[in-house]
Amino acid sequence: MQVGTCITWGVRSESDSATDQVFKALADDTRRRLLDRLHERSGQTLGQLCEHIDMRRQSVTQHLAVLEAANLVATVRRGREKLHYLNPVPLHDIQERWIDKFERPRLRVLNEVKRRAEEAMADKPTFVYVTYIASTPEGVWDALTDAGLTAAYWGHSNVSDWRPGSRWEHVRTDGSGTADVVGTVVESERPTRLVTTWAAPGEEGQPERHSRVTFEIRPHADIVRLTVVHEDLADESALAEVSQGWPAVLSNLKSLLETGRTLPQEPWLVPSG
Repeated sequence: MQVGTCITWGVRSESDSATDQVFKALADDTRRRLLDRLHERSGQTLGQLCEHIDMRRQSVTQHLAVLEAANLVATVRRGREKLHYLNPVPLHDIQERWIDKFERPRLRVLNEVKRRAEEAMADKPTFVYVTYIASTPEGVWDALTDAGLTAAYWGHSNVSDWRPGSRWEHVRTDGSGTADVVGTVVESERPTRLVTTWAAPGEEGQPERHSRVTFEIRPHADIVRLTVVHEDLADESALAEVSQGWPAVLSNLKSLLETGRTLPQEPWLVPSG
């Protein structure tokens, strides 16, 4: 049997369309500078971003809207403020598709040099992840807070009454009752916003060592946009750990809500290399 090349004409996937949006967003110098600002310090308000851009607020808002439509920027409300975070997922996808496969060995060396230089100058890092789920806000909220549901897709039960000021625990499902993470519920606005502190049990009395996780749940027609912001991480090692953990956990959550089943294997056990 002869093996040839199959070429399909005139068919564009949703992935290609999303990639086009990313390239369009990156084509403008102002938008690239906004991303640079968010890379230096994520979680800035519109006013803070405008301080570095010689442009009217309305114009900066329009540029941010383009970046958000391309999923390069995620926004989270904290009180009256609207904070903007860099979402690296689309950039990582472009790197995987268009760069890594051609220059992977050399670029890995250069990236390691860059990473170490940035690590030496960085403040406490922040992780941001955005995913879209075919569900309701109430369904996503319950999946994050119900002890039985979290046990099904996370391997731990999230246990609390979820009232502001209450304690919460991330408890193993092996029957030991051991909590690997503990914290306090900071904000609880069912079904749109949940903010909690995270700490190792032995560091519960050391608030300076706590990190903070915000879940923003926003409906759009028949889907929900879930934004997870994990901030005040101890160092780049902690950032690398949550950068592996959150996508795996949230993929399992998404599968459970959309299909009624978790993924056939635990995604956090998939080797990263």
